[in-house]
Amino acid sequence: MTTMTERHKKLERNVTLLGVAAFLTVAIGGIIEIAPLFWIDNTIEEVDGMRPYTPLEQAGRDIYVREGCYVCHSQMIRPFRDEVERYGHYSLAAESMYDHPFQWGSKRTGPDLARVGGRYSDAWHVQHLENPQSVVPESVMPQYGFLLDSDLDIEPASRLKALRTVGVPYSDRDIARAMEDMRAQANPDADAEDLLDRYPKAQVRDFDGQPGRLTEMDALVAYLQMLGTLVDVNSAAAQEELATETGR
Repeated sequence: MTTMTERHKKLERNVTLLGVAAFLTVAIGGIIEIAPLFWIDNTIEEVDGMRPYTPLEQAGRDIYVREGCYVCHSQMIRPFRDEVERYGHYSLAAESMYDHPFQWGSKRTGPDLARVGGRYSDAWHVQHLENPQSVVPESVMPQYGFLLDSDLDIEPASRLKALRTVGVPYSDRDIARAMEDMRAQANPDADAEDLLDRYPKAQVRDFDGQPGRLTEMDALVAYLQMLGTLVDVNSAAAQEELATETGR
């Protein structure tokens, strides 16, 4: 015991020796944590139902980020009883696997939106974005009515190509038909069979109440209505828990 104490005092009093020992400790710990990542394809357990965003949903997500919606609304329901009771099942990592950047965080001026899809009607979302105080009087959210007057003037194929370079599995067909897919999803009269085949659970309809016109409001509402609707969270959570327990 005395010998160990003397060695420890020597280590504490020698700055160079202490620095080298600290570096070796951190390096060993870092290697143990990082090395396994080189032998696995993905750090996220895939779950049934998860798919890349449709071109219209991706455009809506880009508008969501552009307008700073993420500053006041998180998309991460933490596994705490009060959060689960208010917002729904806690968020799964796989639900954000195609987000670049992801929207996880804990800052909330407004409610979490991870499972807002299907909770309100399209008309409610349009009214809320156009005049938030008309549906939530105490809201401090600014008005986004200009989205109704802004045509969705983008080239989605280039965006999908960029996302494919960082691992989002868009096919050549997805990219080639990106513009047609974007228009078809907001047009209830369009033939969307091919779109639905490649993007299961995609919602096809006029989102902003202006048939025949594709606006930024269409895109944003389509994105909001999709959030939390793709994955059967109860079965997915069970799969994730089982994979954790078995070390897979």
